[in-house]
Amino acid sequence: MTLRLAIFDCDGTLVDSQHSIVASMAAAFDAVSLACPSREQCLAVVGLSLPQAMAVLLPEADGAFHHEVSEHYKRAFQTLRASGGVQEPLYDGIADLLDVLEADGWLLAVATGKSDRGLRLVLEHHGLFGRFVSLQTADRHPSKPHPSMIEAALAQAGAEREHAVMIGDTSFDMLMAGAASVRGLGVGWGYHAPDELHAAGAASVAMDSAELARHIGLP
Repeated sequence: MTLRLAIFDCDGTLVDSQHSIVASMAAAFDAVSLACPSREQCLAVVGLSLPQAMAVLLPEADGAFHHEVSEHYKRAFQTLRASGGVQEPLYDGIADLLDVLEADGWLLAVATGKSDRGLRLVLEHHGLFGRFVSLQTADRHPSKPHPSMIEAALAQAGAEREHAVMIGDTSFDMLMAGAASVRGLGVGWGYHAPDELHAAGAASVAMDSAELARHIGLP
């Protein structure tokens, strides 16, 4: 039996977390007395691991400072979650798409720049935690676009790369898919524009979940 694996990014693909990300970024920059980058700049680095994201936003700073701001971001996000202020709704059609994929025999995985804790919390909130056979996060891997997360998901699921797809909203997801020799499918409802996804190697870009289902090859 051929095992087919659909690997999803989380932020900007499964859930819309932009409000929480931008609010936490503003708090992190405020903690080090710096003006926060624009909303567009903050969303442009979603998908990277935090230190790498900070390196893009603060190119003149050193690694120690990137780490410091990353820690402020983590604390701000945790404080926001504790106060009930985290907003990470599922995008329209995602729950149904996961149902259809599983009914068609696909295995599901996640590859994300989130932490283990952050990913578990959002998946549990939406009742999805038990649906995925592999959960790969920034806690155990180099930042995207390194292929490590996809390689680990393939190994854990027992799937061959030619029978897997990487689904994401950023160029980092598509570059990671290319580095792992896996078909990359972009989604146009997230944080990078469709032309960026195509330029990074996306085989296609879907504008809604029904179109994504067709690109995956669902009946």
